[in-house]
Amino acid sequence: MPVSPADRTVSRPGADGPLLSVRDVTVRFSGITALDGVSFDVRKGQIAGLIGPNGAGKTTLFNCLSRLYGYSQGSIRFDGQALEGVPRHGIARLGIARTFQNLALFSTMSVLDNIKVGRHARTRKGFLANALRLPGVGAEEADSSRRAAELVRFLGLEAVADRRVADLPFGTRKRVELGRALASEPTLLLLDEPAAGLNHEEVGALGSLIRSIRDQFRLTVLLVEHHMGLVMSVSDQVVALNFGRKIAEGTPQEVRNHPDVIQAYLGTQG
Repeated sequence: MPVSPADRTVSRPGADGPLLSVRDVTVRFSGITALDGVSFDVRKGQIAGLIGPNGAGKTTLFNCLSRLYGYSQGSIRFDGQALEGVPRHGIARLGIARTFQNLALFSTMSVLDNIKVGRHARTRKGFLANALRLPGVGAEEADSSRRAAELVRFLGLEAVADRRVADLPFGTRKRVELGRALASEPTLLLLDEPAAGLNHEEVGALGSLIRSIRDQFRLTVLLVEHHMGLVMSVSDQVVALNFGRKIAEGTPQEVRNHPDVIQAYLGTQG
């Protein structure tokens, strides 16, 4: 895909060391421990699933990766760089993009314009340059429009590109938010409950889309998801949390059969 940097190469899962390294991360809210010493790695080129019952700490961890939350101890490193020193507004430019469990779109803007918003992290001309229409602004805007249009085609949104997001079905809006995240050209894509609100057919298509995104855009994916069929079918690695602690990590088959995971989901080890 021309949207991706041309010099990116696909890494086989596990080939080049961790892109994301989470070490002993602990988060507390007014005496409640939301994450308790969580550690795991995600390697370049992987699709990794983060699972657990409600309240396990999955979205809290995503919010730490996005710098929306701080943590009382531990460290998170992205491509070797500690995230603790990165401001919130610098996360997208660093190469991390995310979607949200509850859609965060501009409802009165068109599909195309929502996706173009994601290009902000890759533009260089500031407010003053745009206001004064200084040299280079027009070329940068044209590039953003071209790249957004490519994503519209990739996601099958051509028929609704000029429609307001508020007028579209929920599943379509999910794809718009995904397009906006991809527009920032991330190295790591965080998907927060991408299957929530989708019907069976849409979930099946989503699995294929996630794999296509990983392969065509040559990026790494970490997804939080309750839909076990989706997680187990697309993930190279799965990390399971419960009550803020990691209880299992491994291949989908290993995690599915882990007694602590069975206990967490079914309340029984039988």
